[in-house]
Amino acid sequence: MFNLNNKTSIITGGGSGIGKAISLLFAKQGSNVFILDLDEVGATNTIEEIRSEQNNATFFKCNVGSEDEVESVISKIVAQSRGIDIVVNNAGIAHVGTLESTSPSDLERLFAVNVKGVFHVAKAAIPHMKEKGGSILNMASIASTVGIPDRFAYSMTKGAVVGMTLSIAKDYLKYNIRCNCISPARVHTPFVDGFLAKNYPGREEEMFKKLSATQPIGRMGRPDEIAYLALYLCSDEASFITGCDYPIDGGFSKLNN
Repeated sequence: MFNLNNKTSIITGGGSGIGKAISLLFAKQGSNVFILDLDEVGATNTIEEIRSEQNNATFFKCNVGSEDEVESVISKIVAQSRGIDIVVNNAGIAHVGTLESTSPSDLERLFAVNVKGVFHVAKAAIPHMKEKGGSILNMASIASTVGIPDRFAYSMTKGAVVGMTLSIAKDYLKYNIRCNCISPARVHTPFVDGFLAKNYPGREEEMFKKLSATQPIGRMGRPDEIAYLALYLCSDEASFITGCDYPIDGGFSKLNN
């Protein structure tokens, strides 16, 4: 089950956190993995980790916010592979702030990566998926459906991801291209550690416990737990699933009172 042999996967933001976990798992399951990221050090480390056991990973430095860069990289991937079977739009950036404290430049920066990045990659990949079908998985967030304080711009962009997911799923059913999204709550990644160090110096452990406790299950998620859901949704075992947004949040969206 969940065999990805002979499948080509494009994973954005594979240099750390959830994207790294997805890249490692998909490669382990036999997929030929292509990582798109701006983080050369992180992505190279992911590639080296994969190649220590398999030889099925390639890194392309790419700003997903740039249509030209994305189209160029997708063309290179298609030229050296059998096409594209799976796209995981994971790359994203965060922002802390309300509507009033969010500047236009903040909004544009998040929109460029979190929204246009998904648009650019999907638009460039889909023409190469039409012949045999495939799966597109977008990384949304519970912030798209649950009000979270000080996350105005981030919530807006993740709401757009959910909307794009539904539109892509509807428009490309006839090509056997499935499109779903995952909405995690807090996941313990290097971003969380960096956020705590920057905003709560000397209180990192205290704040980590406080943030963990907001999930009814009592802890943050792990990147590998998100990766397991991603594997299922991109595998042939999920061939009857499209147009769905999957919360994976330790009960945050349904069990918090």
